[in-house]
Amino acid sequence: MKIRQASIDDAAACAAIYVPYVTDTVITLEYDAPSVADMAARIEAALATHDWIVVEDDDGVVFGYAYGGAYRSRAGFLYACEVSIYIDLTRHRTGAGKSLYTELFDRLAERGFKRAVAAVTIPNEPSIGIHTALGFEMVGVQQKIAWKFDRWVDMAYLQRDL
Repeated sequence: MKIRQASIDDAAACAAIYVPYVTDTVITLEYDAPSVADMAARIEAALATHDWIVVEDDDGVVFGYAYGGAYRSRAGFLYACEVSIYIDLTRHRTGAGKSLYTELFDRLAERGFKRAVAAVTIPNEPSIGIHTALGFEMVGVQQKIAWKFDRWVDMAYLQRDL
């Protein structure tokens, strides 16, 4: 397993990983999967201000990614960032998620960020589990805040110091 900084050349792999999360789960609240061009733009934007990293297997196949982005647009949130992670659904529980997040947190701290926030749709025990295992603390739940697949979805917020 190798972790490295993403480039726009990883957009197709990242988009392919993300599609089933969009089409089959409420883990992400997007209704339509982004195109490869949209994903490339997201990678480019994250790299400009925060970071985006990928994990590859021994054959060089990207099977997961993690990134940071702005938590809120107001100036007072300058040192906070929101983080997300996506692993190919067939490759969960490989240690890749923890390795990705550990590397991402180091990179974000080097850029001067002090606090990471994760927004997790619930119930989602695997996501809550990885976040709490990596030092996140639950700070709140918004009930019925989102709508997907003809039902209301709750959102948990977790945070940790970087």
